[in-house]
Amino acid sequence: MKLTLNWLREFVDLPEEPSEIAAALASLGFKAESIENLPLEFSGVMVAKATEVRPHPDADRIRIVDIETGSADVTVVCGAWNFEAGAVVAYAPPGSVLAGGLAVGEKAIRGINSPGMIASERELGLSDEHAGILVLDDATPLGSDLADLVGLPDVAFDLEVNANRPDCMSVVGIARELAAFFGRELRYEEIELPAEAGGPSVTVGDGCGRFVARRVHGITIGSSPLAVQTRLRAAGVRPISNVVDATNYAMLELGHPTHVFDADALGDTIVVRLANPGETLRTLDGVDRTLDAADIVVADATTARAIGGVMGGEDSEVGPATTDVIVEAAYFHPGSVMRTATRHGLRSEASARFQRGMDPNAARRAADRVAQLLVANAGGTAGGLTDAYPTPVAPQQIDLTLSEIERVTGKGFSADEVRAILEPLGFELGGSEPLRVTVPTRRVDVSREIDFVEEVARFHGYDNFGSRAAVGPGYGLPVAERRYRRLRESMVSAGYFETTSFSFIGQVDLDGLGLPPDDARRSGIRVTNPLRAEESVMRTTLLPGLLKAAAGNLSRRIDSVALFETGKVFLPGDEIPDQPESLGFVAVGLTDEGWFGEGRHRDVMDAMGVVQRLATDMGVPDLELQAASPPAMHPGRTAEVLVAGEVIGVIGELHPRVAAAFDIEGRVAAGELRIDALLREQPAFIVTEASPYPPVIFDLAFDLPDAAVAASVLATALSAAPELIERIDLFDVFRGAPLEDGRKSLAMRVIMRAVDRTLTDDEVTPAREAMSDKVAAVHDGRLRSG
Repeated sequence: MKLTLNWLREFVDLPEEPSEIAAALASLGFKAESIENLPLEFSGVMVAKATEVRPHPDADRIRIVDIETGSADVTVVCGAWNFEAGAVVAYAPPGSVLAGGLAVGEKAIRGINSPGMIASERELGLSDEHAGILVLDDATPLGSDLADLVGLPDVAFDLEVNANRPDCMSVVGIARELAAFFGRELRYEEIELPAEAGGPSVTVGDGCGRFVARRVHGITIGSSPLAVQTRLRAAGVRPISNVVDATNYAMLELGHPTHVFDADALGDTIVVRLANPGETLRTLDGVDRTLDAADIVVADATTARAIGGVMGGEDSEVGPATTDVIVEAAYFHPGSVMRTATRHGLRSEASARFQRGMDPNAARRAADRVAQLLVANAGGTAGGLTDAYPTPVAPQQIDLTLSEIERVTGKGFSADEVRAILEPLGFELGGSEPLRVTVPTRRVDVSREIDFVEEVARFHGYDNFGSRAAVGPGYGLPVAERRYRRLRESMVSAGYFETTSFSFIGQVDLDGLGLPPDDARRSGIRVTNPLRAEESVMRTTLLPGLLKAAAGNLSRRIDSVALFETGKVFLPGDEIPDQPESLGFVAVGLTDEGWFGEGRHRDVMDAMGVVQRLATDMGVPDLELQAASPPAMHPGRTAEVLVAGEVIGVIGELHPRVAAAFDIEGRVAAGELRIDALLREQPAFIVTEASPYPPVIFDLAFDLPDAAVAASVLATALSAAPELIERIDLFDVFRGAPLEDGRKSLAMRVIMRAVDRTLTDDEVTPAREAMSDKVAAVHDGRLRSG
């Protein structure tokens, strides 16, 4: 963002040396990418008026101009044709100096004596414009020194402003930061304009939280004052007219975008709504656009006149004949503006600000500032005002504990020191410990306690902190990081190698997984300019990257491959993508040789072993598996993984068709889990009292329907006598004669033990019968033996 030093000084007193200001901005996080001196390159030039313009008797391309300076009448020769009699111009008399040190004298041109000249913007060093002479506003006082009107010399700063600080994309925003840094007062006076009745009727709908419409009538389209044009050019904005310049000037000064409509074209009814299906609008860039039903439009009673927060429409544009205008200042939903601007390929200064988040409570001031400039520079009169603000946004309040500042920064701050830093930035503080901080609505980047810690650290100065490490809980890594490392260590100890794959996948990868058309993983975020067409979607699953890595290893004659990866996947979300942290793994080939002979081919048991190991190593007691048949996985050899009843992923064997699609032969053990549930802090130890008494061990075998899930049957048996059963394990599954078709036998080993006594038959027998009865009732099971 570009702004000038003189503009900043209108709001705060600053040091004389620009380098000192640049250093302060850099320490606050606003690096100056460039600092440019804007010198006054002319002297002795005055304001004059062309009273008569007539042809040169001996030349077709030049004219004779009579000018009035307020104190004398002069005749000069001029080659410009962009003005006529009555124009106010910049007259350089003999003895004046133009840009580049050019001294102006008296000279005869085709027989006509010319004492001086009428100057262009380039000759004055104001811009590169030289197609004609500089034409000034008609109200500019004749005879005045032009140097007093241009606002030069000055210094222009080109600042780097982070996307999360839209409040600082303005002169006032940067001035507020500098005022707090240097301990100076911020001059931010109220704008006093009449709020007459008779404003337009305004109705706001979806995506628009506030809409301010102020009428200004009796304007005359013309040029802006020279000082306004100079500042706009220094900020990288081309001056156009006093009306358009007013909106750009106010946006750069206050940060809030506005728009001006021709009041006669717009009418007295304004409706902010979603576009109708198939509705079209020709925008100010001359392009006819078909609107989407999710686009917010500013419309009259029937027709869309502008795309809200992005660009105005051509049919309501201010033109040379415009005399009455309606100034709009609104708050549009950031996500909606971002999607609309992207959809139409339209990036404007307004959309760049709205999609970062504007302050809805600043809309009224922005509209008033534009109206104030129109009154001053276009001869207008402020008229009726309508402020549609159905649900006002109130500042949020957040608690700030002083101990948290010390924990993060390693330095203690008193409540008075924190107030001295935060209050000049507009925060209101109450209480003592914790401090109750009211956040101004312009600060969209402040929503948590840690954000205040950052503010305190910024203004204290990062270089002013000592080298001592900050104190944290346990004087070590945070819990989430410790558990994240433990998870990766667990995978490595299970024989898996960690890998990192590319964060983008392609349509062929999703097809290879055999995902159905309605699978959420097919709705990934597409990259506008991908490096490769085959990798044009942000990954929605880790499996393609892992499978391609495994296939690459196998192609190099590595017989056994076991890989895992942790990272984010990007799934469809409401406003921004859902980005869960995930763990994926694949294993293919033979296991290592062991005590019991040669290795075996990896299968579903390897995948189950990984999950059981994770549950043990991560101390997650409520992890369980249940049979499932999700896409890409082998039916009958796949299970969903649940933690506390919530499905966090799937494990099992890959479907043979999927393995073949990735050029892998044989069985592939694979899985993908969302790991947030695994990273939650668990008790360090779970103590179970050991029993010194002998166990009672017996086996039960049940005749069950083939659809019965073994884990569910075991859980039912355990629930019959949970206080006595120490352990229950499945050790055999049998199908065939003498069992009926469609049934199977599950055999389980039960260990019973009490912590305070030796169990008797009178206790064991009823428990065993209760287990049998409950399995029979719940699962249609018949006891075969036990």
